[in-house]
Amino acid sequence: MPYSTRLLAEPRPASFAAQIQRVRTDCGLEAWLIEDHSMPLLSMAFAFKGGVTQDPEGKHGVSAMLAGLLDKGADEYDGAAFQQALDDEAIELSFGISGESLPGQLRTLSSGRRRAFDLLASALRAPRFDPDALERQRDRAAARMQQALHDPGKVAARAFRSACYGVHPYGRSADPQTLATISRDDIVAIRGRIMARDNLKIACVGAINASELRDELDRVFGSLPAAAQLAEIPPAAIGGVGTRHVVQLDVPQSLILFGRQGIGRDDADFDAATVVNHCLGGGSFTSRLFREVREKRGLCYGISTQNSDRDHGSMFGGMTSTSNERAGEALGVINEQLRLMSGEGIGALELEKAKQFLIGSYALRFDTSGKIAGLLCKLQLNGTDVTRLDTRNASIAAVSAEAAARAAPRLIGDGKMLVAIAGKPAGL
Repeated sequence: MPYSTRLLAEPRPASFAAQIQRVRTDCGLEAWLIEDHSMPLLSMAFAFKGGVTQDPEGKHGVSAMLAGLLDKGADEYDGAAFQQALDDEAIELSFGISGESLPGQLRTLSSGRRRAFDLLASALRAPRFDPDALERQRDRAAARMQQALHDPGKVAARAFRSACYGVHPYGRSADPQTLATISRDDIVAIRGRIMARDNLKIACVGAINASELRDELDRVFGSLPAAAQLAEIPPAAIGGVGTRHVVQLDVPQSLILFGRQGIGRDDADFDAATVVNHCLGGGSFTSRLFREVREKRGLCYGISTQNSDRDHGSMFGGMTSTSNERAGEALGVINEQLRLMSGEGIGALELEKAKQFLIGSYALRFDTSGKIAGLLCKLQLNGTDVTRLDTRNASIAAVSAEAAARAAPRLIGDGKMLVAIAGKPAGL
């Protein structure tokens, strides 16, 4: 039975954490490994701490271009040849970018494992950054930016970031002007600053033992610089709470974003805030906002909230989309529900149903080896001990009515939010 299936089977493992091996290599790397030979597959997730917050001033978008080019040619392979080499062995290799990290994923059959690690090593050690590949990447990025000018979600998000974070790296956005100035040298420079061994997190799930993984990791990552050169990022406070920013866009519906300071993952009330958020807007069809905004009044198709836990500042926020004519009404209902939740908290039945859902659905994060590897890598990025896999559900179950009542006003405050709207909202 595959490991991902075993995680969902009865009886449940007594401890997820106990099944994780910490593999340490000669060049100073550590990886979290779940060894499982029931299927001839291996999934690996890895990430370099850094991300778009490390883009130099005037070069916003350079780290995203780096991530987009890493699998577009390396060593003797141009872009087409590199992709063909992956396809020949059914190897899946991808890179991404986020505010705080540059992540990658590798998935391969056991028969192609050596080849998969060879190609990953080439992509990390000797990416080509060929001129034609660079220009194609720039053109794609520019095309996405042009499309984003007419996308209500992206327009509202850009306005929200700017009003929320100002000059903080979280508030910056790439644009065609800065994109045009990014050179190959800029991409090489950001690679040298971000991609190093001391800020690398690795997780593997599948058919490989600790000794084999140790050797492969040194071979794949050992040539990287020992230490990253990351710029220090200051804490990000949420600005503009209580203000409203409307960007006029000729679309039939208004996209509404709202947010304020959240509760961080290291806070004692984080799990209580998770339960409160589920009741308010995180529980999709069962949440208060869904019931009040959609079901009772038909103001939207969907509405959601979340308490995010970014490295340099947490945020509680949500989004919805509604007709221009009813945008003011929708925002009024949202504000009223925020005030009620903050002032009255949640009832005993509502609390228990939320906890049951959050506990029961947790196993869905473990239904594939790729998801498991990704979760283990994220825990490392967050500085969270692996025992969180064992204690998370117990912590949710332990959230009391008193803890929820304490977390609700901390999460929502007086209900005032920073609001950004893209569309033609009537009366706003």
